[in-house]
Amino acid sequence: MEQELKIEIERFSKRFANDESCLKFLEQIKWEEGFVCPNCGHTNYCKGATSHSRRCTRCKKDISPMANTLFHRCRIPLTVAFKMAYLTCKFPDISSYALNKEFNVRRMTCYNFQRKVRSCLDEGKHDIFVKALVSTLSSGTDRLQSDAVDKAGNDKL
Repeated sequence: MEQELKIEIERFSKRFANDESCLKFLEQIKWEEGFVCPNCGHTNYCKGATSHSRRCTRCKKDISPMANTLFHRCRIPLTVAFKMAYLTCKFPDISSYALNKEFNVRRMTCYNFQRKVRSCLDEGKHDIFVKALVSTLSSGTDRLQSDAVDKAGNDKL
């Protein structure tokens, strides 16, 4: 199990090496069908105050890609939270102690975050970010890379 865990962490770290790649992934998933302001329902936006956030042009509210997701108000580094969420889904029997040893995060923090991830999966909520995260890495394809190129082979970005 430990060897398999190390391989998964290494593979995951290549894909989500920094906060920027994590935020880009969340942004892609959250606004896949277009931006809609949760405050007023308006669909027009401009660049927000922080990286990857969007500001509604009607009510001027900044919306982060992490808002109203599993990672909302998460105080551990985003890359660590991504890894913990992925490992909790990939290895359902992984303990908070194992996560504590691997990421050097308080055991209770690991336990609480694991509980949050499991509640998303168990209660049928199936957080779209957790599903997308697991499916992206399980399939071996990079969703962002494949979405950046349209059917004609033209670069969308």
